[in-house]
Amino acid sequence: MAGIFKAYDVRGLYPSQLHDELAYQIGLAYRAVLDEDDLRHGGGKIVVGRDMRPHSVPLQQRLIEGLRDSGLHVVDIGLATTPMNYFAVGHLGASGGIQVTASHNPAEYNGIKFSKREARPVSGDHGIPLIESKVTTGDLSKAAERGGYETTEIMEAYRAFLLGQLHRPEGAARLKVVVDAANGMGTIYQPILEQAHIELIPLYFELDGSFPNHEANPLKLANLRDLSAAVREYDADLGISFDGDADRSAFVDENGEPVGNDLTTALIAGEMLGEHSGSVVAYDLRSSRAVAEYIEEKGGQPVRERVGHSFIKATLRKHDGIFGGELAGHYYFRDTYTADNALLAAFHVFNLLWQTGRTFSELVRPLQRYAKSEETNFQVEDKQGKIELLAEKYSDGEIDYLDGITVQYDDWWFNVRPSNTEPYLRMVAEAKDQAQLDTRMAELIGLLGDPV
Repeated sequence: MAGIFKAYDVRGLYPSQLHDELAYQIGLAYRAVLDEDDLRHGGGKIVVGRDMRPHSVPLQQRLIEGLRDSGLHVVDIGLATTPMNYFAVGHLGASGGIQVTASHNPAEYNGIKFSKREARPVSGDHGIPLIESKVTTGDLSKAAERGGYETTEIMEAYRAFLLGQLHRPEGAARLKVVVDAANGMGTIYQPILEQAHIELIPLYFELDGSFPNHEANPLKLANLRDLSAAVREYDADLGISFDGDADRSAFVDENGEPVGNDLTTALIAGEMLGEHSGSVVAYDLRSSRAVAEYIEEKGGQPVRERVGHSFIKATLRKHDGIFGGELAGHYYFRDTYTADNALLAAFHVFNLLWQTGRTFSELVRPLQRYAKSEETNFQVEDKQGKIELLAEKYSDGEIDYLDGITVQYDDWWFNVRPSNTEPYLRMVAEAKDQAQLDTRMAELIGLLGDPV
């Protein structure tokens, strides 16, 4: 079990690390993270779904047995994307939800994602660490009365909700869109996309947990090559790539050029603020300065937040925010219980293209105000020591420790933060131009060591 209980989920190799019996134990332990409000709100009903990996079937089955033995009532939605699970939790008024998926990880992995009522994240000391403690110590008890079980179909309600978010002006040109499902769960969105007033060009829309074409991780540029090539080949208006459980998306413009997820966050925010002026929009601190600038220009209130879905969601709930986005391609909406929804993000991009009549690259260009690095990883033994070294070296800058260390100057800034899931420090930097960025990146690499 070592190392499989992560900050936000459970994830490991199947069956050597995460196996069926462990899934049963996790099912028994999960009830402990639900408080009285959760149980009263949903009557102890828990939505359970799974992805297309073959071993997700036995894992889900044993997980369900554990949940029922703990006294919880299971609502099985079968094959589903993670955003569908979140939607079902809120739509059905359940006490919580669990999705069996390893997201973008390779075929030999599997995992389990958790939520509470209204798709609230399971996080903090009373979240996954509590589940881990109960499993490792054997502090697991069965309820006097076993919970019930039912299956339900959520796709029709989900489809109706999503299609209701499309706002295509009369006479607007039909968009030609390439979508790369990467053989993952985004495949099951095909019926929705075919009703979205677009010409759909599907790429790798066959469910296959072995991921035969490429990794289901759109954050890696190498995994966007086929999408970019198809956009150019078919003269499409844009391309969209989903990850394995379809809770993240990445976009390429009509030229096949990748669009930074932080800039997509800004564009979606601008589109939504047209009807919700003055609303809070949350963004993660790795994002370009252009994001906050653009949100303000569009009449919104930008709120900078640390990396991680639980923090973005909490910020949106605190401020009744309309929308939030992360550099990793997670997009959060008030209308989906502040949970991430990659397909809804795509629909808002469609709305923007229809309403403006402009190309994707034309919309992005005004946001390309600075030169920005990709997030770069460094394997560092003494993470805190390196952060203190950076604080001393750049003590004349404006420093904060919201997540790792961020140092800001008028003409450049950087963030270095410890990974929540891997033994790395992660660094991102931005400057007024490429020459300045190159100089500052060389400085930082000299201090942090060779990138991995």
